[in-house]
Amino acid sequence: MKSPVSDLAPSDGEEGSDRTPLLQRAPQAETAPVCCSARYNLAFLSFFGFFVLYSLRVNLSVALVDMVDSNTTAKDNRTSYECAEHSAPIKVLHNQTGKKYQWDAETQGWILGSFFYGYIITQIPGGYVASKSGGKLLLGFGIFGTAVFTLFTPLAADFGVGALVALRALEGLGEGVTFPAMHAMWSSWAPPLERSKLLSISYAGAQLGTVVALPLSGIICYYMNWTYVFYFFGKFIQNLSSQKSVPWIPMLKSLPLWAIVVAHFSYNWTFYTLLTLLPTYMKEVLRFNIQENGFLSAVPYLGCWLCMILSGQAADNLRARWSFSTLWVRRVFTLIGMIGPAVFLVAAGFIGCDYSLAVAFLTISTTLGGFCSSGFSINHLDIAPSYAGILLGITNTFATIPGMIGPIIARSLTPENTIGEWKTVFCIAAAINVFGAIFFTLFAKGEVQNWAVSDHRGHRN
Repeated sequence: MKSPVSDLAPSDGEEGSDRTPLLQRAPQAETAPVCCSARYNLAFLSFFGFFVLYSLRVNLSVALVDMVDSNTTAKDNRTSYECAEHSAPIKVLHNQTGKKYQWDAETQGWILGSFFYGYIITQIPGGYVASKSGGKLLLGFGIFGTAVFTLFTPLAADFGVGALVALRALEGLGEGVTFPAMHAMWSSWAPPLERSKLLSISYAGAQLGTVVALPLSGIICYYMNWTYVFYFFGKFIQNLSSQKSVPWIPMLKSLPLWAIVVAHFSYNWTFYTLLTLLPTYMKEVLRFNIQENGFLSAVPYLGCWLCMILSGQAADNLRARWSFSTLWVRRVFTLIGMIGPAVFLVAAGFIGCDYSLAVAFLTISTTLGGFCSSGFSINHLDIAPSYAGILLGITNTFATIPGMIGPIIARSLTPENTIGEWKTVFCIAAAINVFGAIFFTLFAKGEVQNWAVSDHRGHRN
């Protein structure tokens, strides 16, 4: 069946070639069963792995709200009073036994971004090692190391900002290998027409981890104190094909790879801005207390989790049953997953103190981002499945930069925490998202590139 949108496909025959068998001139194998299959076992195990990783990553975003002395005299650390305080009286008093620190807005930005200083370093090495030696042990060590370092967070905070920044960077070093390792494993285990659903199941664990960790961190902070956030997550989590040489030069000259780089960078600018600063926005602007803060900050990621699961199924159905080209699916899902969030993010900046609309628009914005899990996020496997781990290491290196500088820039733009200042933050993120979506749409490809097939017998999607 010819795709009804064939006019969007390139004229070089790509639409036809990206639906050819995995090995050209090889007989079609029977479809492997889903139930109890190794590939679905891997998908669900990796789901729980990324659940753990994001639980460890995001807990500081909520805990930091409770770690900072609200009575600090630092001029940069202010609560905006544009919006009325609306939290309902709670019978149980907020536990205030946790130590408070005199950290201004700029210092908080550095702390929130410090995870990514280590995270960026191990992306490409992680992808390379996984492509040579396999990703299983690399993924396991990454998760375990992150959990161990999390336990030392309260101690590092007592030593000072420098120690805490260094510890978070070490956590980033451990976690930086995990996504490249997972992509490397899927390059061997994911059939081309099941890539969207399998990878969306795996990486949806990250969103569910965020959904659970944010409100749970808020509850722990409220009824106990912030130190237990790190002890709980750290201890809880601890109880839980060979290739020839890598074609580095052709790889780095590949425009389709840079299309993924730009899209990944742009998407992560918005994603990391909200992931690290949404609890701060909820407290300082919308004036929710720490308990409400955790729950409401988690709602957008619940939507994203559901969207990732459903969009993965939809993407593979469009390719397998309706004969849409790989390129068309990747383009459309990326456009929805980046333009849609941009629209609602801008809208969130213009609704003032309407709490319901603010939460609704931020939820819709983050939810629609889930479409990208079946867009640019897995395009590495389309253009070079044998080097998918290395490619993800490259794109995620650039995509980590927003996590390093985004919170710092956002906090520098919001010294008074006014609605107008946050509107600027949202509009900048939306503009970057739109640019990334357009660039990817123009230059992305859906078939294996020539530099990636020289010794793989015409490996096609």
